[in-house]
Amino acid sequence: MKLFILFLIAMPALEITLLLLSGKTIGVGFTLLLIIATGLIGAYLAKQQGLETIRKAREQMSRGQMPGNQVIDGICILIGGTFLLTPGFVSDILGLLLLLPPTRAIIKPLIVKWILNRMNKGKLTIIR
Repeated sequence: MKLFILFLIAMPALEITLLLLSGKTIGVGFTLLLIIATGLIGAYLAKQQGLETIRKAREQMSRGQMPGNQVIDGICILIGGTFLLTPGFVSDILGLLLLLPPTRAIIKPLIVKWILNRMNKGKLTIIR
């Protein structure tokens, strides 16, 4: 929880600093164009990846399998899309890492490990 609060404080400060530096370096117009472009690209990627994940989940459920992997994909896509829609360069990088399948494949085992650790410590409750 302490790390999350630190993240909530440090992230906007870093984003504002980078946006001001970018505006000074490449100009306000190009900076605004980059922000708008990453938002549009993020929305497109999130939609494309989300629909693909839903298709895979339905396919697995039709075969009687649990779509656990697709649920984690969906969480990554949701968070990644949100990061890309948020103005800022650091959030855009984080969003792309969560949206693109090759990097998401690296991040997913870390998320599963984190969830399992929380479950084993009794800090995460599964309601059935």
